[in-house]
Amino acid sequence: MAISVPASVQETSSAPSAEHAGRDLVWIPGKTYMMGSERHYPEEAPVHPVTVDGFWIDTTPVTNRQFAEFVKATGHVTMAEKAPDPKDYPGAIPEMLRAGSLVFTPPSKPVSGPDISQWWTFKFGANWRHPLGPRSDIRGKFDHPVVHVAYSDARAYAEWAGLDLPTEAEWELAARGGLDEAEYGWGDELVPNGKLMANTWQGIFPHKTLKPKGHERTSAVRSFPPNGYGLFDMIGNVWEWTHDYWSTRHPEAAAKACCIPKNPRGGRVEDSFDPCQPEIRIPQRVLKGGSHLCAPNYCRRYRPAARHAEPEDTSTSHVGFRCVKRP
Repeated sequence: MAISVPASVQETSSAPSAEHAGRDLVWIPGKTYMMGSERHYPEEAPVHPVTVDGFWIDTTPVTNRQFAEFVKATGHVTMAEKAPDPKDYPGAIPEMLRAGSLVFTPPSKPVSGPDISQWWTFKFGANWRHPLGPRSDIRGKFDHPVVHVAYSDARAYAEWAGLDLPTEAEWELAARGGLDEAEYGWGDELVPNGKLMANTWQGIFPHKTLKPKGHERTSAVRSFPPNGYGLFDMIGNVWEWTHDYWSTRHPEAAAKACCIPKNPRGGRVEDSFDPCQPEIRIPQRVLKGGSHLCAPNYCRRYRPAARHAEPEDTSTSHVGFRCVKRP
């Protein structure tokens, strides 16, 4: 379904002065654009126009170096470093209620079925300092995106920095890089002229990777080309938290130009709970951007319109975040 955006909608091209001198922020001009996609997964539909005011956004995901500065200044302890409260997880096995996080653990042979436990392991002692478990560390990876951060950790960092997390509509606008109806953040080809444009899975997911040893997971930010706004890693590398509560579909397109949503803030918290686990009342937020685990044979979410649900309390080895500042 094609929906035209009124020509009368004006794009704001001039950037007000940034107040965060010393932090690498890019100004995204406000505009009306077509959000979502109807060519891939049902949760991305319907395509609908939204209007977003201009804002600044981090040029890269928050790195281990930046997060370490935050922890040193505040003493913040991440969700992955705390033992879960049994009251939040009725029916949980007591011995599993220990500090840790989910780590991608590739199987040695092909797997069948959608059971993600075939390649995800909850590892005690895994956290942002120890991304693969207690015997690992982040030496040599200070310029990689921080991972194993839950939503509250990302929010705490943003507040400390005087910033915020992006809404889904802001994030998607920035990821499109000015190519509003292109399939990817760089055009309509995944690998134009054979050039890799993002850190995504190369090979057959989850058991076979074609990447060199030591490069199978996250990469240093700025390792791949920026998009049209000069932003790095909006696609691939790590999924990124947004402010918005999860919804299984976008709202229907407005019938009139006067009714186009402006600066939408996502769905309702009541609608974000996982219906497969009704006894666990943990809200879910929207993740955007895909990660180094997205592959053509499994997860084609290396696109600006792609979206994924993540419980607020959950941290993994492929989820990070970046921040925004609004005028």
